[in-house]
Amino acid sequence: MRRRGKWLLGSLAVVLAVSGGGYAVTAAQPRSDSDGAKGRRADGMPRATAPVTRGDLSSGLTVEGTLGYAQERKLAAGGPGVLTWAAGAGTAIERDGKLYEVNGKPVRLMYGSTPVYRQMKTGDKGEDVKQLKRNLQALGYGTGLDPEDGTFTAGTATAVKRWQKAHKAAETGEVGKEDIAFAAGPQRVQKNDTAVGDEPAPGKPVMTLTGTERMVRFQLDVAKAGAAKTGDQVTVRLPGGGTATGKIDSVGSTANPDDPNGGGPGGGGGGGKPKVEVSVSLDNASELKGPDQSPVSVRLTGETRKGVLSVPVNALLALSGGGFGVQVVEGGAVRDVPVELGMFGQGRVEVKGDALKEGMQVGIPGQ
Repeated sequence: MRRRGKWLLGSLAVVLAVSGGGYAVTAAQPRSDSDGAKGRRADGMPRATAPVTRGDLSSGLTVEGTLGYAQERKLAAGGPGVLTWAAGAGTAIERDGKLYEVNGKPVRLMYGSTPVYRQMKTGDKGEDVKQLKRNLQALGYGTGLDPEDGTFTAGTATAVKRWQKAHKAAETGEVGKEDIAFAAGPQRVQKNDTAVGDEPAPGKPVMTLTGTERMVRFQLDVAKAGAAKTGDQVTVRLPGGGTATGKIDSVGSTANPDDPNGGGPGGGGGGGKPKVEVSVSLDNASELKGPDQSPVSVRLTGETRKGVLSVPVNALLALSGGGFGVQVVEGGAVRDVPVELGMFGQGRVEVKGDALKEGMQVGIPGQ
């Protein structure tokens, strides 16, 4: 009588290793005959069956993350003095809006990627001057300025004075760190790092800022990092049950041990396992609601195989002669059918074999 294959049960039976989006399968020690018998009835038939199906199979996985905001950064004080006012946590600030005040003097937001690092005045040249001129023009104070010319001209000084006059400030025609702060776009106050009444020394953070657009962050074990690629589409399950679509914006290149207490970015402590951080930009970010750092689930699409045959993973057998198979139940009898394994995903595995057909019933071991 032909020896039947062994059910692949238990954590040591099948190992799915994710590497660059692919999957590898290795067999461990087969279960004993007595253990294998537990998956069959007294007449040798399996306790349960499932059909071989044909359809699309995705290797995607679901991970836990957090809903937050983009581009977190610390904003340091532009000069010495007493903090007399600061925008509160959660406040959205646009161009020319007040971020904070030192000694009653406001520091206002301007758009640009180069930080303010000097007192800009007539004769100065550089990217910071270009940014200043673009902002003055956008605000209506520098109509005749050339925003591509990085020279602080007499016309630039005049535009600065108009801007200062509009805010009832001293009309010096110069501007520096005690007047403005550059950021990539509209900002949101994440938290205040210095309390009103304190004296923020130069370089000491006054507040933590983020972009105003919502985004999602999560962490992946290094072994699974290949499942997330920049530009891949994802589906996010939001607080309250809704969903949103987006795409992977960045995948960290440095693996850091996750906070064993679960306090790292993306949540979900991993006992110190190396992880990479992944950020997701959302398609309709401005429409999303929900508290900052709300927990969300992210479904990674991964690779998709179209129109393949698949069976539940726990239908696999370790064949006595080597390799893998399934137990086909047909006409009141069972037979082991060798199969070639393809992609794993969604609790199923792609199977290939000349003897397999869609709709066939395969044995599933009992619990």
